[in-house]
Amino acid sequence: MAAEDEGRTEEPSEYKLEKARKEGRVAKSQEVSGALILLLCAVTLIFLGKWLFSQLINVMVFYFNLTKNSDLQNPAIVSYFYDVFIKCVLPISLISAVSAIAGNIIQTRGFLFSLKPIEPKISKIVPKVGEYLKKTIFSGKGLFNIVKSLMKVAIIIVVAYIYIKKDLFILCQIISNGQIASALGKIAVMAAKILITVAVIFLGISIPDYFVQKKDFMEEMKMTVQEVKEEYKEMEGDPEVKSRLMQMQRQILSQNIQKAVSESDVVITNPTHFAVALKYDQTSDNPPMVNAKGQDQIALRIKTLARENNIPIVEDRPLARDLYTNIEVGDIIPKIYYEAIAVVYSHLDKFKNS
Repeated sequence: MAAEDEGRTEEPSEYKLEKARKEGRVAKSQEVSGALILLLCAVTLIFLGKWLFSQLINVMVFYFNLTKNSDLQNPAIVSYFYDVFIKCVLPISLISAVSAIAGNIIQTRGFLFSLKPIEPKISKIVPKVGEYLKKTIFSGKGLFNIVKSLMKVAIIIVVAYIYIKKDLFILCQIISNGQIASALGKIAVMAAKILITVAVIFLGISIPDYFVQKKDFMEEMKMTVQEVKEEYKEMEGDPEVKSRLMQMQRQILSQNIQKAVSESDVVITNPTHFAVALKYDQTSDNPPMVNAKGQDQIALRIKTLARENNIPIVEDRPLARDLYTNIEVGDIIPKIYYEAIAVVYSHLDKFKNS
């Protein structure tokens, strides 16, 4: 069922996406990891092929030689097997693990670790056959996965057929001449070509599959209008979120005030509670404008910045209070204040002779 049919018409918020991420729910395609594992393991097998083959030959020689010895209880028999087994399997296992981790990191844009998906729940144990069939078969997503799986099988068959048909005649000739080692080498080369080609094709398929999975995930994460309202209330009550927002607001405000005050001509104060910075462009016909204003702590900050930038500070209690109350930052001074503002500017050095 589409999100809109369930009333989920709003795009997911960053807060909800971040919350889902912490729970281990992100948009990702298993095809990316699978294709990467197949490709890197195939490359590893190609590079280690001769060495692995020699190890297997050594194992066969070792155990055939043991048939001449009646002491089959020798612990060295088992020890040798595990030694060779670990040496042969460990490189492939490590490459598989690294490939799987890399595939997930690429998709999740960073390392993501969460125990939430494996958290024990009774609902996960209770079989839900109907719901499972609905999701995996009788749905658009299930049909897409079935088609994708059939397409992958078809790709393997086609690629294998092309390479086998191409080299089959040569392989038969090698076998007919009794060159078993050469035949095994030829088969290994054919297998490597098939693996690499299939892995590259699968990796190409995984890229659009990732975007399909991302689209489905974002559709699944859509919210109702009520959920948006509840989330907003939740965020408002979250002390951590409120603290972060206030910190960001203070940083932005501080940066804006610092720039505005440094560009101002004069700061009018009352002198403790209010401070209003004015700026006048002599090249235009417009009257002065309010460049910055503040109350209490912000007013103190404006006066401090004014002193640091050698901006004159004029004390005029009623004018400072009126300007702060009635005029917003960026607005020009109304006519009713022209006379009072003219008196302030007439005392400024840079305007005395203008």
